[in-house]
Amino acid sequence: MAIDPAQAVLTIDLGALAGNYRRLQRVAPGCEVAGVVKANGYGLGALEVAAALQGAGCRHFFVAHLEEGRALRARLPDAAIFVLNGLPGDGEEALRARLIPVLNHPGDLARYAALAGRRGERLPAALQIDTGMCRLGFAAAELEQLEPSLREALDLILVMSHLAVAEEPENPLNALQRERFERLRRLLPPAPASVANSSGIFLGQAYHFDLCRPGVALYGINPTPGRANPMAPVVTLEAPVLQVHEVRAPGSVGYGATWRTAPGARIATVPVGYADGYLRAASNAASARIGGVSVPLAGRVSMDLLSLDVSALPPDAVRPGTVVTLIGGPDGVDQLAAAAGTIGYEVLTRLGSRFACRYIPPGPL
Repeated sequence: MAIDPAQAVLTIDLGALAGNYRRLQRVAPGCEVAGVVKANGYGLGALEVAAALQGAGCRHFFVAHLEEGRALRARLPDAAIFVLNGLPGDGEEALRARLIPVLNHPGDLARYAALAGRRGERLPAALQIDTGMCRLGFAAAELEQLEPSLREALDLILVMSHLAVAEEPENPLNALQRERFERLRRLLPPAPASVANSSGIFLGQAYHFDLCRPGVALYGINPTPGRANPMAPVVTLEAPVLQVHEVRAPGSVGYGATWRTAPGARIATVPVGYADGYLRAASNAASARIGGVSVPLAGRVSMDLLSLDVSALPPDAVRPGTVVTLIGGPDGVDQLAAAAGTIGYEVLTRLGSRFACRYIPPGPL
């Protein structure tokens, strides 16, 4: 597919993603490592991402919604695919697509048990315990009051919980959640267990259990904030310069005139804006790179365009067509997130559909 020379290009390195998966396997030896590919593979293409992970050895995948699971099933006929947001409908559709619902509350379980009764068989499911996130999962009292007949309706594939502060290794809530999980899962039939998300994997073996569920670390986001990023970068966003302004009188850049210019300044305009998912909150705070040199974002990000102050570069270094790296390098996503006052998850999942998308396939193992 030909790429418009005036269009931004999002490059997704599937080889780096597969390498990140193998890195996490080494951090959690003896533990099965899943791939979380919800939200269209964190914005990078769930089918392409899942295929690369499968090639690296991944056999368990997590999505948020039924439709995500159905789309993934068409590409991965033999994988175990879990639906995190609970039981869709009465469970019939999930069962037809061979998806494993994560049951999060007694209502989920009752509907699934009713389906099992109608079919005269035990049905595969995961069950989530709320150990301190207060988001999804059975409360302790709900587990303690479960009727044996409801438990017996399940072919329990996995018991799981979710850590709230795994990126803070010293936070006592991590150990408290693990202890609660250990205690509460004893109320259920024996089954493989899972607690660790991306950051949780780096909390150590006590958190690994049988299955780890990394998401954002696979995509190159740092799961160990405050320390060197152990993951390889997966995403690069590049765009061409459309126009360079030679400033000859004092003035300003962009809506609201928030960036002031002096004579001699040079401002480059690039075809990426908040409609593409480049966060407006990064206005006047983010930076880009041209020829390895960092240049500041000048003024507010608009719908389709942003501006860069390229005054520090020689005039012949920035012309229409010169390529600008807006996201790149080991911490590129995290750096943009910090400039926008958010997290890398939001940056990735907001990257829009207007970019030309280029995948670098994994090489041989």
